[in-house]
Amino acid sequence: MKIRRAMPVIDTHDPAAARVFYESFLGFRVAMEQDGLLMFASVSTPTTQLIVAWDSPTAVDPDVRGVDVSLEVEDVDEAYREALASGLEMVRDIRDEPWGIRRFFVRDPTGAVVNIASHVDTPVDLPVTTEAS
Repeated sequence: MKIRRAMPVIDTHDPAAARVFYESFLGFRVAMEQDGLLMFASVSTPTTQLIVAWDSPTAVDPDVRGVDVSLEVEDVDEAYREALASGLEMVRDIRDEPWGIRRFFVRDPTGAVVNIASHVDTPVDLPVTTEAS
C-alpha cells in the first residue's frame, strides 16, 4: 500500500482556541475549512497536516470525529481488499463521499479508528474554503 500522507484527527470542543493554537503558536495555515472541521498544513512542509474536528449539527463530515488518524493512499480499493484479506475489523465499509473521496474505516489492534481514503475525480460542490499552496 502506497501512503501519500497521514493526518492525525484531533477532537475539540473549542475550535476557535484550537485554530489560534495551531496557526499562531505552531505556524500552521488553514488548508481547508468546513463546518465541523479544519485541516491545517505546515507552511514549510505542506504535506505535514492535521485535522481538528468538532461536533456540529450541520457538519459536512460528522463521521471524522470518530477517527484517530486519516491516511491518504494511492489506491483505496487495493487497501480495502488487503484489509479484508487480513481479517481486520471494518468500522465502516468502503464508499464514495460526495466531497470527492472514496474511503473506509478500519480498527487497528490498539482500538484506534483509521480512515483510509483516496481522492476521486467527480466530487459534488460543497461549501468548502481552500487556500492555494
